[in-house]
Amino acid sequence: MKKINISILIIASISITLFSLLFGPSFINPFSLDDISGKILFQLRLPRVVTSFLIGSSLGASGAILQGILRNPLADPYILGISSGSALFAAASLMAGSAFLGPSTTALLAFSGALITCGIVGALGYKDGILLPERLLLAGIGLGFLFTAVLMLFMSLSTNYGMRRALLWIFGDLSMADWSQIPWGVLLISAGLILSISRAKGLNALMLGDEIAHSLGFSPSGERLVFFTSVSLMTATSVALGGVIGFIGLLIPHIVRFLTGSDAKTLIPLSALLGAGLLTLADTIGRTVIAPSELPSGVVTSLIGAPYFLYLLRKKI
Repeated sequence: MKKINISILIIASISITLFSLLFGPSFINPFSLDDISGKILFQLRLPRVVTSFLIGSSLGASGAILQGILRNPLADPYILGISSGSALFAAASLMAGSAFLGPSTTALLAFSGALITCGIVGALGYKDGILLPERLLLAGIGLGFLFTAVLMLFMSLSTNYGMRRALLWIFGDLSMADWSQIPWGVLLISAGLILSISRAKGLNALMLGDEIAHSLGFSPSGERLVFFTSVSLMTATSVALGGVIGFIGLLIPHIVRFLTGSDAKTLIPLSALLGAGLLTLADTIGRTVIAPSELPSGVVTSLIGAPYFLYLLRKKI
């Protein structure tokens, strides 16, 4: 049954991704492409689908990792305040409205803000040379509130069009996706995934508790540092690529764990794959239901994820 469920998840995610390429405000027949359809497919939809695939995979995997290292079923990639720091820097650039602040600059500033936040949270999480999950969690929550308050202050003082762009970006907007950002996104997210999957045994040990992990030959603090690094890298990159997109990192690991078990060797990659499929589907819905206007992907994932998560909460947790 486990192998069947794994196969179903893989096939479903791949099918959703292909579906997202062809369907939208208008259907594109890949076997009969004219100039306009070709431009829509390769210059608009394909980079957007690739970007959503990257973001969804990083959020799904990060959620699975954090729920393990923090031993908290409600943990998600944004619980450490990374999204708040990234959103503050990105929104500041969008509200500045200067001609030289294009999408690449916004992504770079968002990534920088996320890395700075990761550094602060990591430093506050240490005590006596040990990286403690409780301190990580509290530091992330505290910084998240602080950066969100500063962001709200900036937005309340802003009167230009950039504020609308900032709001859309904060809610998870993939409309600015283009090929220029994909290479570094692939590089950084792949590095985070490879690093975390290579230490899957360490995550399995941490989920059993620090004492058991230590008795099995693992250093709980060292393993947490490795996973915190990989999560920080993936989350920073995903927020820089498309803004703050909720519920994927929280919901997807629970679905995968229910269908295939808690072994990190399968949990991490399958959470990445299913997260990618869900976000590509959400983006397709967002750009289709009220075309030519769009719904931010983060709004769609919340509308899909919240009711189902409440169902899981009632049934399983």
